[in-house]
Amino acid sequence: MLRNDRAGFGWVTIVLHWTIAVIILALLALGFIMRRVPIDPALQFSLYQWHKSLGFTALGLAAIRALWHVIELRPQPPAGLSPLEQRAGSVTHIVLIGLALAVPLAGWAVASTSTLNIPSFYFNWFIIPHLLMAKSAPAEDFWTLVHMTLAYLLLAFVAFHALAALHHHFARRDDVLVRMLSAGSHRRKRSQAASADPVIAGRKKP
Repeated sequence: MLRNDRAGFGWVTIVLHWTIAVIILALLALGFIMRRVPIDPALQFSLYQWHKSLGFTALGLAAIRALWHVIELRPQPPAGLSPLEQRAGSVTHIVLIGLALAVPLAGWAVASTSTLNIPSFYFNWFIIPHLLMAKSAPAEDFWTLVHMTLAYLLLAFVAFHALAALHHHFARRDDVLVRMLSAGSHRRKRSQAASADPVIAGRKKP
């Protein structure tokens, strides 16, 4: 099942969700290492290029995810969620998608306004041009602060999102986490429940 249905998410949503999540965590780790840990300048340059390449990848996938969120069917909320919890979940998803777009865009602005004018080599395949922005130290400092602040905000929302999913899985024992792991899990559960129901099972007999 590639597309969402009322019961759960399809593989397109699931793959985008987890791929973006892994890239974001890798970007946060790279960002910390290349700015906080004393390393060889040549290695630092490579890490910056990897950071930018992964950032552009995250930006492209986040744009696809945002479009998919708009046009694709949204599954029904899991049973037992209050209206407030449903609203909080929807807002959290929208904020995460927005931050996944804003953080790499701010990073692109940092590279574009830097007075060093270092090209962005996308995995050494080709150069991604800078945005049409004036280069100056104040502008670079401003966008660096924006990029860093949004990145920490994104990390906070990712942590909150992960903890909420774990709480639903282990404490409340619902399928909030499970349905983002397998596109067919809901159908299997419903099929098993139907088979276990003596009334439904009786109807299937010839």
